[in-house]
This record gives sequence, C-alpha cells and structure tokens, in this order.
Amino acid sequence: MKRLFDVLVSFVLLVFCAPLFLFLVLVVFLDIGRPVFFNQQRPGYKGRPIIVYKFRTMHEMEADGLLGIGDAERMTRVGRFLRSTSLDELPQLLNVLKGEMSLVGPRPLLMDYFPLYNRRQMRRHDVLPGITGWAQVNGRNNLSWQEKFEFDIWYVENRSFLLDMKILWLTVVKVFKREGVSSQGHATSVRFEGNDK
Repeated sequence: MKRLFDVLVSFVLLVFCAPLFLFLVLVVFLDIGRPVFFNQQRPGYKGRPIIVYKFRTMHEMEADGLLGIGDAERMTRVGRFLRSTSLDELPQLLNVLKGEMSLVGPRPLLMDYFPLYNRRQMRRHDVLPGITGWAQVNGRNNLSWQEKFEFDIWYVENRSFLLDMKILWLTVVKVFKREGVSSQGHATSVRFEGNDK
C-alpha cells in the first residue's frame, strides 16, 4: 500500500508540478549555471548506495574558485530560498518513482556517516529513506544528531500509513510556515562526527 501510494502521489506531483520544475531548472541555471542538478551517493535501504537528486543550491568549490570556504559562503540567495522552502528536494520524486526512496522515511544522509553509526542508529536503514520524515517535522536542523536519530528510529518502530499521512500533512504546514531552518542560521546541518564527539 505504501509503495502504491508513493508511486501514485509522486507521478501526480511530477505532472502537476512540471511547470514549476521547468521554471526552477531555468532559475538555477541562470543563478549558478550548469549542472542544474546536484547528484550525490547516499545510503539507501539496508545501506545500499543510491544516487539522490536535488537542485543545486551552491557554487562548486573548485570550478568557481571557492575551494576552502564553507557551505554558507558557497550558497546563493536563490539556493537559500530553495533550501528554506524544500524546493531543492523536488527532483527526489524521481528517486521515489524508481523505488529508491519513499515520500516518508528517515532522510538519506552522507555516505561518510555510515561507518560512524552504532547498531541502534543503523536501524534507520531498515526502511526506504524518505523525502520527509519524523525528524523533519519535529525540528529538522534545530535538532542534535542524537535527537534526529531517535526520531528516525521511533519512526522505523512505529511506522504506519496513518503516521505517514500525519508526517506529510505536517511537512506541508511547516514548509508554508518556513519552519525547521536552524535557529543558529546554518545553511546546512553541522557534520556528524560520530557518537563520541
């Protein structure tokens, strides 16, 4: 039922949002140039690598001569808007159609983090990663890594179709209210350095 729902909703959204999708392609191209999409390998179900798609929000480090500066400095004004509204995640509907992601599930994090998880934290990979999740509607970047992982594991242990509907509804509300952006002003989350850090 979850997979059927994911496919139907993703397909409808891609068709309905096609004009917006094309508009964002043009906006990102004019703002940053090519490539328009940011593709990165992330751990998927059971930790198997997948390529996650996003709209680019930052200048390339080397290509633009900005090597050595932080994410906040590389992010453009357009990119910051895309991040705060989650519009940069729109291409991940293609990941959902391919069966690599779900609409709801723990967010796919960096491959670098994978060896740093303890056994309990590894449980976040017992389900498909999601475009949105329980951690995202409960604080997003304002949460510590430990809090994020606990929300992810709680979702894995308590997942249901009704819970997914609740998360999707809360996601829509929070996107329109522009909630969940770090109160410290971080453009991106601070890196996860392991459980002893």
